[in-house]
Amino acid sequence: MLAQHAAYADALRALGLEIEVLDPLPGFPDAYFVEDVAVVVPELAVVARPGAPSRRGEADAIVPVLARYRELARLEYPATLDGGDVLIAGRTVFIGLSARTNEAGAEQLAGLLEPHGYRSQTVPVAAGLHLKSSVSWLGGETLLVSKRFADRPELRAFRHIVVDESEEPACNSLLMNGTLLTPAGFPKTRRQLDESGLPVVELDLTEPRRMDGGLTCMSLRL
Repeated sequence: MLAQHAAYADALRALGLEIEVLDPLPGFPDAYFVEDVAVVVPELAVVARPGAPSRRGEADAIVPVLARYRELARLEYPATLDGGDVLIAGRTVFIGLSARTNEAGAEQLAGLLEPHGYRSQTVPVAAGLHLKSSVSWLGGETLLVSKRFADRPELRAFRHIVVDESEEPACNSLLMNGTLLTPAGFPKTRRQLDESGLPVVELDLTEPRRMDGGLTCMSLRL
C-alpha cells in the first residue's frame, strides 16, 4: 500500500504539483482516502460531513490544514456528504446521492458554491460506493463513465466515453494538468483513452482497491 501511495505522489509531482503528505491519524483507518473529507475549489474549501460517523473525526483533523490555503466553510447536520460523491467538471458540480451523501448535504454544498459561479446537479447513485467510482471528468465536455451511468439524464450535456463492464474500476481516473492518471490493468479502457488524444499515465492501484478506494480518493487537489 505504501509503495503504491508513494508512486501516486511521485506521479503528481511529475505533473508539476507540490505534495503535502499528512501525518497518520491513529484510530481512523480510512483517513488514507482524504478526498472524502472536503471539497476544494479555487475560491474556498468546504469541509464535509462524511456519511460514515466513524470518519467524522477525519473532517475535524483536516480543518487546520485547509485553513492555510483557503477560506473555509463547513457542512452541518443533517447533511452528510463524502467528497468522493462530488465531481467538478469546470463550473458544473455533479453531486452523487448515495449511501454516504444525502439531499441535505447536496443542498448545502450547492448553496456554498453557487455564489462563486458553480452550477450543481445531483445524480442518483444506486450502486457503487461513490459517484466518482463510476464517473470521471476528462476535461471540456467529456466524461469517462460506467455503462450504468451512460444513459443518466443528469449527464446528458456531456459526451461520454463508456467503460466496458469488465473494467469498471478504470472509471475512477484523474485529470491533472492536461494528463490523465488512470488505474493500470484495464487494456480496453486504455485503448479508448489513447484514441481520445489525452496523455495517459497508468498507476498500480491494486492495494487501495482492496479497501474500496480509487485513484482520486488518495488526495485533495488544491
